[in-house]
Amino acid sequence: MASRTLRVLVGKPGLDGHDRGAKIIARAFRDAGFEVIYTGLHQTPEQIVSAAIQEDVDCVGLSILSGAHNTLLPRICQLFKEKNADDIKVFGGGVIPEDDIPGLKAAGICEIFTPGTSTDDIVSWVKDNVIPRA
Repeated sequence: MASRTLRVLVGKPGLDGHDRGAKIIARAFRDAGFEVIYTGLHQTPEQIVSAAIQEDVDCVGLSILSGAHNTLLPRICQLFKEKNADDIKVFGGGVIPEDDIPGLKAAGICEIFTPGTSTDDIVSWVKDNVIPRA
């Protein structure tokens, strides 16, 4: 029996108004054969988690450039745990200092992609690390 197509939600948490990178990543995921849900700009952690659960996604990619990554990304992981949906893998990317990455991973973020990471590398990571949920 073939597994279902990987479903990815791309989110822009907080007041970050720059979504070019998120749209490029969403297109790369689509071109790789994934089903993609893009939530748009200015989403709260609660809105992102709610959309991910409603859309039955396998993973969530978060794009953040605002500097609020140490607050917003752990909050999203916390909400998934509270909703018993922490099997949905969360990864992020954007302008995130190297020194902040260990704390984000400790909070539940599976991977962080910094500026300059190729879309091919991100797609490969998702293919290698995310299994479609039943």
